[in-house]
Amino acid sequence: MDKLLWIALAFVAGSLLPIQAGVNAKLGRAADSPIMAVCISFIVGTIAMLLFVLLTKQSISWSGLKAAPLYAWIGGLLGAFYVTAVILAYPHLGPGLTFALIVAGQMLFTVVLEHFNILVAQPHPMTLPRLFGVLLVIVGAIIIRKY
Repeated sequence: MDKLLWIALAFVAGSLLPIQAGVNAKLGRAADSPIMAVCISFIVGTIAMLLFVLLTKQSISWSGLKAAPLYAWIGGLLGAFYVTAVILAYPHLGPGLTFALIVAGQMLFTVVLEHFNILVAQPHPMTLPRLFGVLLVIVGAIIIRKY
């Protein structure tokens, strides 16, 4: 796939996260339980993915799954933590600060993971310009918080 298409896909996915957080927070208030809203969100997502798999006739490598390292299975736990944290923080911090902090955390750990070649396709050294970019994101989060 053309790189521009991947860039657009990543941008759209990022753009949808505040909407997901907002509707999940509303669902949590409606259910009077943010944690149940997380469960409902994952159930709906699971059903949607199962339908997609069936409609597109996706295949699976059972031998590949068996050979996967143990840590490869924690993605669902990390996703559950992320969605739960967002649903709980969103009403208290608002969308701007919530996602500014999320992006700041993502950028900081991305630079670390890329520097040490952990779970990445291409390593990138931690350089002053990259650290300055992370600092700018953190300063942006502070500005959003103050104003």
